[in-house]
Amino acid sequence: MALTTPPTRDKAVTRQRWLTGATIGWNAAEGVVAIAAGIAAGSVSLIGFGLDSGIEVSAALILAWRLAQERRTGCKQEVDRRAQRLIALSFAVLAVYVGVESTRDLVLADRPEESLVGIVLAALSLAVMPALARAKRRQAPLMGSRAVEAEAKQTVLCALLSGGLLVGLGANAALGWWWADPLAGLFIASLAAYETVAVWRADSLEDTCCG
Repeated sequence: MALTTPPTRDKAVTRQRWLTGATIGWNAAEGVVAIAAGIAAGSVSLIGFGLDSGIEVSAALILAWRLAQERRTGCKQEVDRRAQRLIALSFAVLAVYVGVESTRDLVLADRPEESLVGIVLAALSLAVMPALARAKRRQAPLMGSRAVEAEAKQTVLCALLSGGLLVGLGANAALGWWWADPLAGLFIASLAAYETVAVWRADSLEDTCCG
């Protein structure tokens, strides 16, 4: 029986570049559709979901910059750390925005409108994002990059936000439970705040090439 050859670092970097490109493309399209549907339906949660997609694109662009730096100059610890910190800040932006908007919706009893487009979009995102996050996490130890792992965590948050949006819009459309969406938003905001601190303080992965 032939033994499987472990992936090399160069292959891992190439795969991660493809995954980063897929993240940027998917979330850019997702954000445009979500914001347009949110404006049409008057739904703050859908607009917020679209803005979250923009944050995910920004995190992916940060990681693309980090990979480009490695391609030109080799893996450098200071470059990886800088990318890691920038991704942590994007978690903070997400936590503040979703937390403020969710609290406002609860206090003002601002009910999201029914949106079939939003429900379908959230369901598609919930199907795609976990698989994309798992693929990214497999590359992180091969590359010795905490930045890759951090960006994968942001993709997980995108999946959680998709789930929260789906539950909120679905419960509102089917049962009239308007409060389900902002409660899910507060959970996601608290998780994003935790990840902000965790990613900011994280040390580099063991067996990293970076020096």
